[in-house]
Amino acid sequence: MPISDSAAEENETGQTLTATVVGGSGFAGGELLRLLAGHPNFDLTSATSREYAGKSVGSVHPNLRGTDLRFSDPEDLDSVDVLFSATPHGVSMAQIDEFSDSADTVVDLSADFRLNTEAQYDEWYDGHDAPEYLETAVYALPELHRDELPGADLIAGGGCNATATILGLYPLFEGDLLSGGEQIVADVKVGSSEGGASASKASSHAERSGVVRPYAPTGHRHEAEIEQELGTGVAFSAHAVDMVRGASATCHVFPDQPVSTGDLWGAFREAYDDEPFVRMTAGGSGVYRYPEPKAVAGTNYAEVGFEVDAENRRVVVFSAIDNLVKGTAGQAVHAVNVALGFEETAGLDFQGLHPVGSP
Repeated sequence: MPISDSAAEENETGQTLTATVVGGSGFAGGELLRLLAGHPNFDLTSATSREYAGKSVGSVHPNLRGTDLRFSDPEDLDSVDVLFSATPHGVSMAQIDEFSDSADTVVDLSADFRLNTEAQYDEWYDGHDAPEYLETAVYALPELHRDELPGADLIAGGGCNATATILGLYPLFEGDLLSGGEQIVADVKVGSSEGGASASKASSHAERSGVVRPYAPTGHRHEAEIEQELGTGVAFSAHAVDMVRGASATCHVFPDQPVSTGDLWGAFREAYDDEPFVRMTAGGSGVYRYPEPKAVAGTNYAEVGFEVDAENRRVVVFSAIDNLVKGTAGQAVHAVNVALGFEETAGLDFQGLHPVGSP
């Protein structure tokens, strides 16, 4: 039975599709369940969890209490129109044949299909079990791949750190403000939910609270996505900080040619003026003058902004997202909306809250 009656209501096109979430007990899976519950074009028929099979969704995700949907065993996959996989890295590539047999469209939120070639997986991961699928997978960011998404059978969600970084830097490349050979340094600070729902020593409250902890100073796997999508290398570092939701990227760019504030406004507006989920936040008035994860918590919005440091021939680019929504589940829903011809913003119209506690 659907998690929400409203999710089964037909939209103006008269089309409602069935959906399942594989791996629905994790943080990303819970966000998918929340978003699909309010989506006008999806009837959420099942959610799987090996650990919580038979238990109610609300017992794991308290914000979804009051529903009668229960987790099923992942061995008992329903045949559906769209299958969302929110499983750990390595699971989807091992089961992609089964997933494809069960659904017309597969949307994977892990790292299993984000990269274009088997060689990239050999370099950045531990190889790939189903490289024949890499050629057909479409990277899920509509801001970059809107034209390739319609009709896609396999959609590969981007990493949250990569998403924040790419969205911040993309207008500089698209607007021809960079040659591609400049030095670019990206520093990303992320919330604890990025680590997933499984407990670890580093994620315990006593160890995580109050920290600004470098956990990937160099060699983060998301560098591969950034290089792939932007066409250039980026020196990337990541810090774990004391917030639950959010990814905030500060990118330092040293252009080969002078770049003015007017150039940047032109490039960012050209790239994002028509994008429903990108907001410009570049040094205005008020408390939140630059992109801030707290301002987009729970939403599918990305905030982007910049500042020119003429004295040091530097451009500083800022971007902020909710890592579980725009960085994961919301990005997946946005991409599948485009792929299936639904209204782009369907199921994603939550505007956020203010004031709000730690995101």
